[in-house]
Amino acid sequence: MTAAPDAASPPQDPAQPRLLAVLAIGQVLGGTAVATSIAASSLVASRLSGSPAVGGVASTASVLGAAGAAAVVARVAQARGRRPALVGGHLVGLLGAVGAVVAATTGSVALLLVSLLLIGSGTAVGLAARYAATDLAAPARAGRALAMVVWATTVGAVAGPNLLGPLDAVAVSAGLPGVAGPYLLCAVAFALAALTGWLGLRPDPLLRARERAGAPAGAPGAVAVRPWAVLRASRPALLGAVGIVLGHAVMVGLMSMTPVHMDHGGAALSVVGLVISLHIAGMYALSPLFGWLADRLGPARVLAGAGVLLPLAGVVCALAAPTSTGLLSVGLVLLGLGWSAAVVGGSAQLTASLAVADRPRVQGSVDVAMNLVGAAAGIVAGVLVTVSSYALLGALVVVATVPFLLVAARSARTGRPAAG
Repeated sequence: MTAAPDAASPPQDPAQPRLLAVLAIGQVLGGTAVATSIAASSLVASRLSGSPAVGGVASTASVLGAAGAAAVVARVAQARGRRPALVGGHLVGLLGAVGAVVAATTGSVALLLVSLLLIGSGTAVGLAARYAATDLAAPARAGRALAMVVWATTVGAVAGPNLLGPLDAVAVSAGLPGVAGPYLLCAVAFALAALTGWLGLRPDPLLRARERAGAPAGAPGAVAVRPWAVLRASRPALLGAVGIVLGHAVMVGLMSMTPVHMDHGGAALSVVGLVISLHIAGMYALSPLFGWLADRLGPARVLAGAGVLLPLAGVVCALAAPTSTGLLSVGLVLLGLGWSAAVVGGSAQLTASLAVADRPRVQGSVDVAMNLVGAAAGIVAGVLVTVSSYALLGALVVVATVPFLLVAARSARTGRPAAG
């Protein structure tokens, strides 16, 4: 039987503003490393192997690495606190980046794929950091704290991929193959992120939160927590978890097939890139707004908003022809906004519904599911578009998300807005 959420939560800890800034800086650095790797890995793997299929495997390797690392990061946080979990995850990403440089230099595809599994740890740390931002936040500001860390990812998501050209030149000037350039940046960014966390996350936010909740200082977490039993016992927590996983699955499935759909209409790569950039802006740019709404109106209402945005994105994309760049742009922006509302609202709902002792393991398990279901959604979407059409994929997004809208709307009607 799990403990109920802590009823008398203490006010915001005085260390929270500084710790939040440290987490945001780490997110910028780690996000730059992850985004650069994602942008480069399919291309690098294809060049090294001579096969586009291996490029697809490279993307899958990072996703699987993130899923596996999320479970480990959660276990370490549960037992020892956020600081060793986040720093350790960035160091694993650093090891992967160094391995990728060696792989690019020696032409080893196998080493590259193993290295990408390790780089996936950076994604897991980025997800875990959003929860660390809430450990010492006042309950009425937890959504905004979480959303600030999510928003910080924008810097890396935009900067990393746009540095691929200069990084190629840097690698060549250092006597390395150009394809090693992106991973040089990854290594530097992961190293700086680990150093930032090691020096800056003092006190450890989770250990301090446990102390403030009545546990002895530095006490280990309840490692016997059964995450799925905890979720089944709490309908609000389960709603938050479903929102996170469903929002991510829908986003990955529809977004991953949009470039293919546009290619069928003869769209130039620059046009495809513009649409995807608008989508990424939708994912991150307004996350502070959704955090503020979660604090003021309650996270269930933000989840209900996601339940409106996601099926609306499905409808717009289903109606868009391969040449309808404007309509596809609208659909992808709506999809990004829906993802943001689902992840911010769902994470805030999940955290508010859990006792401090249960949070790391349950949060980590939800992030594992988020990554695995997202990877599966990408595969299923590819099959659907191959055997049928992009329009069918958009229609299935509507079918999958409307029931969630109804449940979230009912929860929003019965829930109470947050104060402050």
